[in-house]
Parts: sequence; structure tokens; C-alpha cells
Amino acid sequence: VVSTTALVLLFLNISLLNGQSPPGKPEIVKCRSPDKETFTCWWKPGTDGGLPTNYSLTYQREGEKTRYECPDYITSGPNSCFFSQKHTTIWKIYIITVNATNRMGSSASDPLYIDVIYIVEPEPPQNLTLEVKQPKDKKPYLLIKWFPPTVIDVRTGWFTMEYEVRLKPTEADEWEVHFAGQQTHFKVFSLYPGHRYLVQTRCKPDHGYWSKWGLESSIEIPSDFPTKDTTVWIFVAVLSAVICLVMVLAVALKGYSMMTCIFPPVPGPKIKGFDAHLLEVSDTTENMVYFTSFLFNDYVCDTSSGVVLTY
Repeated sequence: VVSTTALVLLFLNISLLNGQSPPGKPEIVKCRSPDKETFTCWWKPGTDGGLPTNYSLTYQREGEKTRYECPDYITSGPNSCFFSQKHTTIWKIYIITVNATNRMGSSASDPLYIDVIYIVEPEPPQNLTLEVKQPKDKKPYLLIKWFPPTVIDVRTGWFTMEYEVRLKPTEADEWEVHFAGQQTHFKVFSLYPGHRYLVQTRCKPDHGYWSKWGLESSIEIPSDFPTKDTTVWIFVAVLSAVICLVMVLAVALKGYSMMTCIFPPVPGPKIKGFDAHLLEVSDTTENMVYFTSFLFNDYVCDTSSGVVLTY
């Protein structure tokens, strides 16, 4: 036993000196389904340890004890595994692992847990068309139309698809992005006349990720294409002028001033029944009689005769 162990250690030391080692840990890069019916997983190999290394993908469905190996290593290219309809089940969790093995040992990736329904990334929309529309008595616009990806079934409700449109002049660096909802057409009104525009579309299902942007289409905008609707601005300008004119006339006619607005006049006496003319210079005796009758509702003293009158 001792001699066998010594031989193994010697072999390992010689292999290490020659730059040979067990393979590095592989990494699962991505799993993607284009249509909820099939999916593919890709991985990135680790170091090979200087030796030929074999890779295998194994998976297990949630609730099952059996572990399976990848059914198809060819269809989706190198370092990938393709799952056909026969091997795809939605609403089930897949536990996926990639294993690397050479004659010095083996290693395995971290397990990846996926549900096919949530890894859908569709193909881009198809048949993108562009057309400049110039209807009579209406503002012209660019009409953008497209079709859903050919492998997606949107007619039966199996997919609910949303779309985005982006466009830019050919010489511009940044795209202008518009959300189009579930419709397969979009109108753009504000464009630069005489410029050529590039347009692309992409889509996203109710669960999953945005597709890649589709193929570019281009169109040249006519030189007589209006960039703004001047009717609204003319209406706003006329209305503003009328309002200003009315305000000026109101101030001129009523004689308002800033001081009047800031310091309003002090109101006069508000005592009910009081006659301000009593304050004027007149017969003192009469004023005193009237004023006394005002203060004492029920009794009036006639100072001229010394008689107290009761009411």
C-alpha cells in the first residue's frame, strides 16, 4: 500500500512539473428558449490542465431522482446542449451542471436552476417596412410596420408580445427608442427633413427577455417634411396677445394702481344707524339730543325743556 501511494505521489509530482493538472471549473454562461418549446444551455470551459478534457452536461428535474445527460451536443454548436420538444417541460425546475474530466481529475460547475418559461428570449421581429405618409390636411409621418418572429405563436395567445422601435439619422451616434406596446406598427412625426434614418425593432414576451435588435432598414425623409406643427403655436400666440390686451384695457379703465392693490383704502364706519353728518359743525344742542337718543334706545332727554321722553 505504501509503495502504491508513493507511486501515485510520484506520478502527480511529475505531472505537475510538466504543467499537467485537473481541469479548471467550468461556468454555465446562459440558458435560452426561443419559443417555450425548446431551449439551449451554453458553458465556458475552465483550464484544461494541459491535458485533453471532456465536458458533459447533466440535469435533473425538480421532484425527480433520475439524473440525465444532455440529449444533443451538436445542434447549438460547441460547448452547448440543445433540448428538443421531447426533453422540454415548462413549469418545471431544471437543475443543470457541467462537468469537466481529464486523466488528472475532474471538476464541476455551480448548479444552475432554471424554469423554461422564464428564460424565453425570442428571435427579433420580421419583415420590417418603412413608409412616409403625407395625408391631406394632416401632419405627415413615418409609418413603421413589422411582423412577430416566425417561430412565435401569438394568434392563439400562447405568447403575449411587446415591441420597441429605435431610429436615428445615419450620422447620429445615439438611438431614439420608442415603446410600441403590443401593436405591430408605429408612427413617428418629428423627423429632420432630407436626412436618411436607420430603424430597428425588437420584442419581448410576457415572461422572459428582450430579443436582439432586428435587421436595420433605412429611409430618406423628404425635404418638405415639416418638423413642427405651427398651428398650435400660432393659436397660443394669438390667445396670449388677446389676454394681455384685455388686462391692459381693464387696468386703464378702472384706474387700478400697484399702491391700491398693495394698500387697500381703510373702510368707513360700520355702526348701524350712525349718521356721519352728526360730526359736522351744527347746532350743538340738537346734535347732543340726537346722539343721546341713539345711545339710549328707550329714553330721550330733551335738554331744552328738561323732559324725559319714553319710546
